[in-house]
Amino acid sequence: MLSLNVDATLPEPPYAQLRSQVVSAISAGSLAPGAKLPTVRALADELGVAPGTVARAYKELEADGVIETRGRAGTFVSFAEDPLRSQAQRAAVAYTATVRSLGIDDGEAVRLVTDALRAMR
Repeated sequence: MLSLNVDATLPEPPYAQLRSQVVSAISAGSLAPGAKLPTVRALADELGVAPGTVARAYKELEADGVIETRGRAGTFVSFAEDPLRSQAQRAAVAYTATVRSLGIDDGEAVRLVTDALRAMR
């Protein structure tokens, strides 16, 4: 069973907390491809948040290819081979386009990413 929660004392907005928890659950394997997610209203009621909060988290996850909505059937974890890797690949392509447009060479671009990864530990 999926266990999500929202902590109002955190600086991260509630929709972002939900989004990251769903991504983490998929990465950990506790949410498998094809798993059905609660409806927006049901999850909002369970967590005590506004439906718009859950809707925004779901919308962003769907835009990233992590989940998919199948009309009245509901919302499911995507069957894409690895939606998280696909999202990371899109981010890498966008980063590459940005550094190219700024005239940053490959070595410096890699150093910037390495520094950012170290800073996030």
